[in-house]
Amino acid sequence: MPGVYLGTSEFAATVLEILAASEHRPDLVVTLPDRRKGRGRKEQASPVAEAAARLGIEVLKSADVNADEDRARIREASGGWASICAFGQLIKEPLLSEVPMLNVHPSLLPRWRGAAPVERAIMAGDAETGVCVMRLVAGLDSGPVALREATPIEPDEDYGSLSARLARTGGRLLVEALTAAGRDEIEWEEQGEDGVTYAEKITAEDRRVDPGESARQVHDRVRALTPHIGAWLPLGEDDRLGLRATTVLESGPPAGRFEERDGWPVLGCGEGALRLDRVQPPGKKEMGGDAWLRGNGLP
Repeated sequence: MPGVYLGTSEFAATVLEILAASEHRPDLVVTLPDRRKGRGRKEQASPVAEAAARLGIEVLKSADVNADEDRARIREASGGWASICAFGQLIKEPLLSEVPMLNVHPSLLPRWRGAAPVERAIMAGDAETGVCVMRLVAGLDSGPVALREATPIEPDEDYGSLSARLARTGGRLLVEALTAAGRDEIEWEEQGEDGVTYAEKITAEDRRVDPGESARQVHDRVRALTPHIGAWLPLGEDDRLGLRATTVLESGPPAGRFEERDGWPVLGCGEGALRLDRVQPPGKKEMGGDAWLRGNGLP
């Protein structure tokens, strides 16, 4: 049965690779157009476009999937159910009704609907998260759920490791859901509105570390934004230090102050302290906190 997959991100690329290895390998992959990135501002294809090219699957780079031409192409290739994951465009009517879509979302819905569910779950100190496969509807991540699977969030796990694990789970669940849909055996569970939270897009302010927070809160912020976005600590008025890995300590200097402990920089927080294990000074590569301290001394 032919099929269509819509996705853009690195997470969605992992889901695509699992899907392509199954009986539900899509005939068409839809993703966002190339974007200019990096210091050279060179055009770069999305991770899903790159994965589709490796897999030999036809790619449609669409600026608007709701436009007549692209919508018709998706409808013709869908063969029934389509699948979607971290695509980056709003699917509107009539496409929403013409092509039923199974959406892979990395949270335990209705908790963390929205753009940054993995980051927000870590940042909030959640003990667990998971993946849901749901029916795409007009509301934000509010459709009925076909499959869900929970997983613990380890206390020191960062976005990189957790999202990779969730993507593998999402790919497996999507294959199961497509199989059930193809047999007309899929069962739905409505989400309801109890426990709804929204995972707002990560902003510049979210990246800024406040030592007035507890050490655990700062630690959760750092790991939620590592390695893809990055949290940073202001040093004086004009300088900053990227934080990539930290360890929570029970005690340390006053909030916002530094001390050296066994060759490592320790930052005091509102409650407890943090050892800075991995840092990234502006314009430089990531390095160990001990190496940074030897080269710069205590701020």
